[in-house]
Amino acid sequence: MSLARLSRLIGRRQAILSLALGGLVVATSVPAAAAPEVGKPAPDFSAVDSNGKRVKLGDYRGKVVVLEWTNDGCPYVAKHYGTGNMQKLQADAASKGVTWLTVISSAPGTQGHVMGLEANKLTEDRKAKPAAVLLDPNGTVGRLYDARTTPHMYIVDTSGKLAYMGAIDDKPSANHETVKGARNYVSEALDAVLAGKPVATASTRPYGCSVKYQGS
Repeated sequence: MSLARLSRLIGRRQAILSLALGGLVVATSVPAAAAPEVGKPAPDFSAVDSNGKRVKLGDYRGKVVVLEWTNDGCPYVAKHYGTGNMQKLQADAASKGVTWLTVISSAPGTQGHVMGLEANKLTEDRKAKPAAVLLDPNGTVGRLYDARTTPHMYIVDTSGKLAYMGAIDDKPSANHETVKGARNYVSEALDAVLAGKPVATASTRPYGCSVKYQGS
C-alpha cells in the first residue's frame, strides 16, 4: 500500500471516529426539562394517589389547582399542620371549588416516605383536607416541578397555567409562633386567581426541609 493511500485511509477513519464522538457528545448533553415558570403552562403529570387511583393534572383543566409538597417529619411542615394553618388553607380552598393535591416525593427509606394506608392515616390524624394525596417515591413529579422544599407551593389557574410558585408565607422559620401575623402568599394568590386578577407576588423563595429525592 502506498504512503498516500495509507494516509487517506487513516484520515477517513479519524473523520468517522470524530463524527461518532461528536454524536455521542450531543446525545449525552441533552438539557434537562426546563423548570416551570409562572405564566406558562404547568407541567402535566400523572401519579397514583394514596387510594391507588391514577390522577392526571390535565383532568382538572377548568379548575384552580393547588400543589403542596409535604414531608410529615419536617419541622417546617409540622409548623403549618401543628397550628392548623395548612388545614385551614385546604378547607378554605375546597369551599371555593379549588382542588388541593398534596404530593409526597420522599424516596423509600428517607424521611417522610409513606405508603397508601400510611398516607391516609396521616391525613386523618392531622385532620388534613386535600382532595388527594399523590405518592411520588421516584421523585418524577417533584423534579418536573423543581420542587425543592417541604412545603413548596404551586397554584395552577383554570387555563392550566402556573399562577404562583414558592413559599407558603413570608416567615421562613420552624417556630409555630411565626404563623401569627405572617403574610400568606398562597391565600393571597388564590384570592387573586379566583377573582380573575393578576397575582401581585407570583413567585417567592420556598423555605423548609429539602425534598428527600432518591439519591439526594
